[in-house]
Formats: sequence, C-alpha cells, structure tokens
Amino acid sequence: MSTSSTEPTATPVIWIVEDHESLRDSLRELVEATTTAAVRTFGSCEDGLDVESELEPDVLILDIGLPGMSGLEGIRAFKERFPELEIVMFTVHDEPERIFEAICAGASGYLLKSEPFERIAGAVEEVLRGGSPMTPEIARLMLDRFNRLGATVPTTELSDRERDVLRALVDGLAKKEIAERLEISIHTVDTYTRRIYKKLHVNTLGGAVAKALREGLV
Repeated sequence: MSTSSTEPTATPVIWIVEDHESLRDSLRELVEATTTAAVRTFGSCEDGLDVESELEPDVLILDIGLPGMSGLEGIRAFKERFPELEIVMFTVHDEPERIFEAICAGASGYLLKSEPFERIAGAVEEVLRGGSPMTPEIARLMLDRFNRLGATVPTTELSDRERDVLRALVDGLAKKEIAERLEISIHTVDTYTRRIYKKLHVNTLGGAVAKALREGLV
C-alpha cells in the first residue's frame, strides 16, 4: 500500500507516464541515478491504469498531452485508484487554465519540460517529503489566475495555527520546513494538515492550496 508520510519510504516507487520514448527513457535513467526509487514507465495513462502491481506508486510523473486519455483526465483516474498518490505534472503546457485544472484535480506539483533535468530529480525528492514542487513562474500564473477570479469571503473557520500551517503549505514548504518555521514537531504538522484537509473538504495538497487561494484563507 502506498504511503504518504513526512519522510520518503526506504524504496519509493515512481511511475512515469510519457508518450515520447526517448524522453521517457531519459526520465527513468535520471530518477534511477538520483534516487533509490523503483521506477516503472508507461506510454499512456491507460497502460499505467491497466497494470496489476503489488507495489503501488508513491509518485507519478505525468505528461498532459498523451494519446488517448489526457494527463488531466489521468489525474482523476490515478487518484481514484491510488488515493495517496502524489502527482507531478511534467509538460510543455504553461497555460493558466491547464495549470489551474491540474492543481484543482489533485496534482501535487507542476513543472515544465523546459526545466533543467536536475529540477525534475529534486521535485521527486521534494514531493516525497511532502512538498509541492512548482517553478516561480507557475506559482505566479496560479496566483494571477486566482486574483482574476477574485477572493471570496472565507467560509471555512480555521484556527490561527491552522492558518499558519496552511500559509506555509501555500508557500510550497515541505512538512519538515514547516515544523522548523513554526517551531513545532513534524507530527504536529501532520495533525494540523489532517485538520485543514477535513475542514476544507479536500484530500490533496493541491486541493488545499487551490481552495485556500480561492477563498482568500491566506
């Protein structure tokens, strides 16, 4: 069973869904060279979803422009099958609407294919630690998108400390970094995060960030 914890598992399982074979192979080689992860690759969402595996993925690196089921559709399908899966979008698409839809659908991070490969390896480690890898440009696009929507009056009651933790999550900090910033234990960060998810009626980091920005909670 896949786990979502503060620290990476001893042998995390990484899946890559990318239709371009050479890029898919390069990503696999990069992840294998820079992590201890067990890596599997697929050319489409359908291939990944059809696989019967004893080892469920911890992280999925997912393209958007895929044959058959798109990556945006795939986010929901993979999250339905693997609810605790962390998904990092890896795509050429930087349109605000696509980014907004991906994050709201449950993606934990969003990186462009123009990024240096080293950034991809770092993103895998970051998301395993509970972070939300996203370039400054993507973060800016997200904020601009929410600003255009206009902040609404907050409808969710959060304590001051829960709001502090949520603000740190929106800032993209990993749980260990949040613990250091707020001078609390990682266990306490986990407790506050679960409370925040329950109050916001979400089950992913992306969903929490999207709702926090949409409702003006931070």
